[in-house]
Amino acid sequence: MVLCNDAFREFDRLTARVFDTTTRNSGARLDAYREGDQFFIDIDLPGVNPAGIDISVDRKVLTVRAERKRVEREGVTYMVAERPQGPVSRQVFLSETLDTDRLEARYDNGVLTLSIPVTEQAKPRKFAVATA
Repeated sequence: MVLCNDAFREFDRLTARVFDTTTRNSGARLDAYREGDQFFIDIDLPGVNPAGIDISVDRKVLTVRAERKRVEREGVTYMVAERPQGPVSRQVFLSETLDTDRLEARYDNGVLTLSIPVTEQAKPRKFAVATA
């Protein structure tokens, strides 16, 4: 009975790996939204050391790289190890209307929040109508 149970667990793990490719490949889910004159991107990076997060922008392509590492402890044998480990990266194509020179990043409770101001040219403007 134990052998069947172990075989089922292994099959379950294999199935999860096959059908969970979107989460495992990118490793980082995100939300992107605009609030007033700021554009925000929230990226889930649980278990990542904030000092090891690499953020770059090249030709309006934002790239975020980090690595999840398991703390190895002597004498510990894992029975289940489902939390993803290893390198994590995510790329986002940004609009020309964002001022990436003023990008700000904050990491809190496993979420990296990027704040990018909207350029002055992209902000809505009002124009006066001249009368005769």
